[in-house]
Amino acid sequence: MKLIKKVNILIVGLGLLGGSYAKALKRLGFTVKAITKDKASVEYALENGIIDYGTTEIEPEIIGEADLVIFALYPHIFTEWIKEHQQYFKSGAVLTDVTGVKGCIVEHIQSILRNDVEYIAAHPMAGKEVSGVENSDDSIFKGANYIVVPTEKNTPEAIELCRNLGELLGFKQVAELSVTEHDKMIAFLSQLTHCIAVSLMCSNDSEGLEAYTGDSFRDLTRIARINDEMWSELFLSNKQPLLDEMDKFRASFDALYEKIKSNDRDAVREMMKISTKRRALFDKKI
Repeated sequence: MKLIKKVNILIVGLGLLGGSYAKALKRLGFTVKAITKDKASVEYALENGIIDYGTTEIEPEIIGEADLVIFALYPHIFTEWIKEHQQYFKSGAVLTDVTGVKGCIVEHIQSILRNDVEYIAAHPMAGKEVSGVENSDDSIFKGANYIVVPTEKNTPEAIELCRNLGELLGFKQVAELSVTEHDKMIAFLSQLTHCIAVSLMCSNDSEGLEAYTGDSFRDLTRIARINDEMWSELFLSNKQPLLDEMDKFRASFDALYEKIKSNDRDAVREMMKISTKRRALFDKKI
C-alpha cells in the first residue's frame, strides 16, 4: 500500500516534528489537517501554509475523514488520546507516530485499539535542539534514518504504508526493528548521548567559559539545550535499557581514566584508534 495524493492526513501535535511532517507532506501535494493544543501554533501553521486546516478542539468530522493519522505527542498523552477519542476514527484508518520510545506504548495501544483501525509505530531519527512548529524544517529528514517498528499485529499493507511515508518524507534509509530492539538501540544512540551532554554541562559551573570554548565543546554539547519535559519522560519510560547503557559507558570512561592515571599512553592510543574506526561508520553520506 502506498500513499497517494487523495489520502487525507491528520497530524495530532503540531510541534517541531509534527510541523516538519506537515511541511513535507503539504509540499508533496497532500491535504494536511492538524489538531494541537496551542492556538498560536495553529495560526502560525495556517499563515505559513504548513497545513490546510487546524484546530485546538477535538473535531469528530476531521478525525473521521482521516485515512492516515500521525501522532506527534508525548508517550503518556498519546496513550490517553487514543483512550478518549478512538471512537472518531474511520474504519480502516492507519495510525502512526514519531514517539522516541516504544515499549511503554506500542503493545498497550494496540491492545486497546479498535479492531478496524491499525497502529504501526515509527521513529524518525531527526530533530533539532529547539521545539515548536515555528522551528519546523523538513530538510532535517534529508540524510537521516527512519525506523518502522512493527509487531505481529501489523499487516504487511500497513508496514508498507509506513515505510512509504518515510521514503516520501525524504529519509535516506528506512529500516525495521522490533519494539525491544528499538528501545535498546535508542538508549545508546540517542538517550545516552543526551545524558552525557547534560552531565558535561552540569559538571563545571565556572563563569565565562563560553568566551574561551572551541567548536569541539559546542559540537559535543549541542543537544544539552534540552526539552526537559519531553526528555525526562523518555528517559524514565525507557529506564532499564538506558541504565544498562549508562553502566557500560561508565565502565568505558573509568577504563580511560585509569589508563591516563597510570600514564599508559599505548592503551590510551588504542582506545582512540578504536573510537576513530567506529566513528567513521557514522559519517553521513548524503
